[in-house]
Amino acid sequence: MASKRKILISKDGSSFYVKDASKDFHTEFGYVKAEDLARKDGSKVITNTGREFAVFSSSFADDYKKIKRAPQIIPLKDVGAIVSETGLGKKSKVVDAGTGSGALAFFLANITKQVASYEIRQDFFEIAIKNKEFLGIKNLTLKNKDVTLGIDEKNIDLVTLDLPAPWEAVKHAANALKAGGFLVSYSPTIPQVMDFIAEIKKNNLAHMKTIEIIEREWDVDERKVRPKSQAIGHSGFLSFCRKIG
Repeated sequence: MASKRKILISKDGSSFYVKDASKDFHTEFGYVKAEDLARKDGSKVITNTGREFAVFSSSFADDYKKIKRAPQIIPLKDVGAIVSETGLGKKSKVVDAGTGSGALAFFLANITKQVASYEIRQDFFEIAIKNKEFLGIKNLTLKNKDVTLGIDEKNIDLVTLDLPAPWEAVKHAANALKAGGFLVSYSPTIPQVMDFIAEIKKNNLAHMKTIEIIEREWDVDERKVRPKSQAIGHSGFLSFCRKIG
């Protein structure tokens, strides 16, 4: 299935995601024939109205943007901070709690050895399963379970919490982590952060820092350069902790 997904990009940055390249693809700039979509990556294709695009197979990043969403997902700016601050890699094992649509779990599974993700809501769990199938991820285990009742996995490198009451899972996260492992909580409000950190101090964990990331995109048109009018402002606070024993 993944091989049928294509991306069309023109020099001006216009882009289109082609979910099924076995059919002609129609755009506001005309249509691209299926036989042209099947050409090798990097080929130039022309619509029936003369618009030129480059065609290539979709990447994980392209497919990731097309997953079905139910609850609000963690923005990529925050996902990037989690990855860089914890140093995740191909040998890492992760537990994610509060699966939602699965966005964070999918991204982490794409770069690590193994991910287990807990979701208490049946409706969100079913959406995550469909998204997992769409992305073709094999090293992710989705669990329709309440993480505040316990974590099955042990010797984990990272536990992420995207929960209304993350403090309720701290004890179980501490038990699941290996010494030196990371616990990261994502919360939209400061009172949640305060209660989470208060619980951290009762366990064998150290609070390293809490951060907020603001992203501002810029328009660049020759020498006309200015910030775009709307930045990606507050999404949530990231609290980073480590198991110290």
